[in-house]
Amino acid sequence: MRQRDSPFVSSEKGEDCSMTEELPLSDEQRRKRILRGVVCTLVGGTFWGINGTASKLLMDAYAVDPLWLACFRELAACWLFLAAARVTNKGQVTRALHDPRSLVGIFGVSLGAILFSQVAYLEAINWTNSATATVMQSLGMLAVLTYVCVKMRRGPKRREVLGVILALVGTYLLATGGNPGQLSLPVGGLVWGLLCAAASACLSILPARQLAKWGNFVVNGLAFLFSGVILLVAYRPWEHMPQLDATAVALLAFMVVVGTFGAYALYLQGVKDAGSMRASLLGTIEPLTATVTSVLWLGTSFSPADLAGFALVLAMVYLTA
Repeated sequence: MRQRDSPFVSSEKGEDCSMTEELPLSDEQRRKRILRGVVCTLVGGTFWGINGTASKLLMDAYAVDPLWLACFRELAACWLFLAAARVTNKGQVTRALHDPRSLVGIFGVSLGAILFSQVAYLEAINWTNSATATVMQSLGMLAVLTYVCVKMRRGPKRREVLGVILALVGTYLLATGGNPGQLSLPVGGLVWGLLCAAASACLSILPARQLAKWGNFVVNGLAFLFSGVILLVAYRPWEHMPQLDATAVALLAFMVVVGTFGAYALYLQGVKDAGSMRASLLGTIEPLTATVTSVLWLGTSFSPADLAGFALVLAMVYLTA
């Protein structure tokens, strides 16, 4: 599953792309590597799901504005990505900063992917809940499917057509609760949820070239930094400071270190070790975790139509991945 709260999908070779060739693996080594990838993907997806619920808790209990939260997360997490890039690919950040074409490309990623996805995801959570926002985000796979079909000049396969139908029915159930005469989701929640899906598709498509050249940590670090600075100038978060206690500060720290940096690092390692197909399917643990934590932490309730809509959208992921 790609993008979630916003993760980049890595290139086919996965994590920070080194130029060295790997030695062939034995069957035992390959099995261990796949197992490590499965574990990393599941843990990373779980962290993302918890992160969404933590965001909702901060916005509801402490009146934290989604834009303030996006700005804080980006400016705090970018330094962790850049530090990791320095450790794993020493000198890559400096070389990227001295490559004008790459800087333009990464800046485009920061606008079209990071800024768009972070704001849309948090606004969708603010209007609905973390589970609904995460499931709506999964609809971005339909846009990715369309992009792939156009680029490869092919029509959708049967299972992909079935996935589209299931996604549309699932979205209908989420939006109306199964009653065509009413709108179950608030209009703002529906709009931001669909924008979240579009942002998820952008997050899967736009960074590919830069990721292949510079690696995940470099691109994420610089894109988060650029996006955070844009929000800093445009939104001026110091004018919207929330009243935070020790619990809220701890939640913020968790969201930056575990829910953003840790989740990205683990998920992308999972993509590298287990492969993009397995990672996409295992990544469906994110909306499951978001649903469970929303119920346990926030007391959120879901109707049978909501749960049926969740199931149909997640089935779409399996059919189109």
